Amino acid sequence: MPAETTAQDRVWMAFPASGYTLGDTEADAEAARTCWADVARAVARFTPVMMVVDPASRAHADRHLGDAVEIVERPLDDAWMRDIGPTFVHDDAGRLAAVDWVFNGWGQQEWASWGHDRHVGAAVAGLAGAPLLASMLVNEGGGFHVDGAGTALATETVQLDPQRNPGATKADIEAEFSRLLGVEKVIWLPRGLARDNGEFGTRGHVDIVATFPAPGVVLYHDQRDPEHPDHTLSTELGALFGAATDAAGNPLRAIAVPAPATLRDAAGWVDYSYLNHLVTNAGVIAGTFDDEHDDEALAVLAEAYPGREVVGVDARELFARGGGIHCITQQQPAPRRQP
Repeated sequence: MPAETTAQDRVWMAFPASGYTLGDTEADAEAARTCWADVARAVARFTPVMMVVDPASRAHADRHLGDAVEIVERPLDDAWMRDIGPTFVHDDAGRLAAVDWVFNGWGQQEWASWGHDRHVGAAVAGLAGAPLLASMLVNEGGGFHVDGAGTALATETVQLDPQRNPGATKADIEAEFSRLLGVEKVIWLPRGLARDNGEFGTRGHVDIVATFPAPGVVLYHDQRDPEHPDHTLSTELGALFGAATDAAGNPLRAIAVPAPATLRDAAGWVDYSYLNHLVTNAGVIAGTFDDEHDDEALAVLAEAYPGREVVGVDARELFARGGGIHCITQQQPAPRRQP
């Protein structure tokens, strides 16, 4: 699997169709549709966007998206393309292929439905013209990150979740990551953010906690306020990454990205995070929160991704529904040219 910083042909998204993502009122639904469309337009400045839309939502999608993106209709339960879509990889000749993980609603969550979404990975792979690589591993794209040079990040609470892969060991997961992603080393984080480990979370996706902007460099969520339960995790991550090496045996350079100063919303402790951003060609699409730390965090990202324009999009409506910008996008890398 190439790094997210690799050249991309397109970015895939899914438009909100039903359930908790749309909320209880038409105002809630419009807020969700508007936020997804804002992200799509920001991405489309740098990379073509293909939006999967449930046929019942086509009129809403047309109204919100206009000509900004290309639309394809497929049945949907939800709109988190990072998790329901395929993971695109290169084969040995540099051609595009797609990994189709098993999707079971983030570990068979009571609030989730996945009758349609479990087929989206294969459908998107077919639309992209990418040969399908099947896996028996229950996994989601937000549950791991790669540096493109053999190293991956994962959390012990996701792939080892008994509601996802009962009886699986780290060795089992690492073997499948090696087979399908070309990963030689997995750096295991103990858990994800507190709210993401709650009732309506993913049980600890890594893409809200840490990412590789380049091989040998890791960005991680730094909750500086000791009142917030994620402060302890941030301290642990600083120590973990400070002692870690990558697949090549080189020490990692760990860069702390400040968490927003906002600590709570109406539902409790927030999991607002600037780590849940998308890198796409000449741009970085990052969540903002009308927060006093927005500018500082975007400056850290600009330094971490030199030569790319960092674009902030208000992500509060996304996080209120359980995810962020990275969660609703899935990059399709360009085929790798051979020397």
